[in-house]
Amino acid sequence: MLYSPVDLHCHSTKSDGVFEPSVLAQRAFNNGVRLWSLTDHDEVSGQEEAMSVAKSLGMDYLTGIEISVTWADRTLHIVGLNYDIHNPQMIEGLQRIRTDRVTRAQEMGEKLAKFGVHDAYSGALALAGNPDLLSRTHFARYMVEQGHCKHIQEVFDRYLADGKPAYVPGAWATLDEAMAWIHGAGGAAVIAHPGRYKYSSEEFKLLFTRFKELGGEAIEVVTGSHTPEQYHQYANVAKHYGFKVSCGSDFHGPTESKVDLGRLPVLPPGLTPIWQEWYPKYTV
Repeated sequence: MLYSPVDLHCHSTKSDGVFEPSVLAQRAFNNGVRLWSLTDHDEVSGQEEAMSVAKSLGMDYLTGIEISVTWADRTLHIVGLNYDIHNPQMIEGLQRIRTDRVTRAQEMGEKLAKFGVHDAYSGALALAGNPDLLSRTHFARYMVEQGHCKHIQEVFDRYLADGKPAYVPGAWATLDEAMAWIHGAGGAAVIAHPGRYKYSSEEFKLLFTRFKELGGEAIEVVTGSHTPEQYHQYANVAKHYGFKVSCGSDFHGPTESKVDLGRLPVLPPGLTPIWQEWYPKYTV
C-alpha cells in the first residue's frame, strides 16, 4: 500500500494521547510522515515542542488544534490548521472550554459511581495529570485498568458516548465561535472525521452548508475514524460542497488507535488537499 506522507490529526499527553509531543514527532518521522500536525483537544501547550522537534527531524509542520463544538445538541470537532498559537481570542476561548471540563468530569464520576465504578473521577484525574485536560478517554482508560470493561471502545459504547447513561454534555464552543477563533488566528478550519457523527441526512446538509457559509475550508476524508467506503463517501461530499480535504490518523496511542501515524492511505483522486497552498510538494 502507498502511504500518505501527511498526517494532520493526532493527540499527545497535552490532551488525551499517551505520548509526549516530542515522542509523537519522532514516531511520525520514523513512520514516514513528512508533513505533520499535533491537534490536541482545546489545547495549544504542546505546539512549540511539537514544532521544534518536527523541524529538527526535517519534517514540515502545521500548527494544529481540535476544538470541541456543540452543534445540533451533539459534540462536533473542528480542526484548526496553520494558525497563530498566541492569538489572544483563541487562547481565551479555549480556556473557557477547559475550565468546564472539571465540572463535567465530576458529574461523570458521580454517574459512573451508580454503576459500581468507584473513584472514577480521581482515577481519571491521575491519568490526565491536569483537571483542565480531563476527557472521557481518561475515564475510559481508568475503567479498562480497573477491569470494568475490556477495551476503551466498550466503555464508550456502554457508558460514555452521546446519549449513554454516564454521558455529560460539555459547555463547548458554538460552531460560529470555533470558526471565528480559527480564522481570527489566521488558520483554516476542517471538520474532523465527519463519519463519526450521528447526524441525520438533513442535519448533515445543514452542517455542511453552515460550515461553508462561515468560511470553512475542508473536511477530513482519509482518517483513522473512517472506513475505506467512507473515504469515497466524504470525497464526494467534498466535491459536492467545494471543500478541500484533509487526512489524519487521529492517533492517541498504539493500543487505542485504529491507525498508526504514517499509516494512512493516500487521498482518493480528484481532490484538493488543504495543505496544497502551504506545502504543494505533498501531492497525495
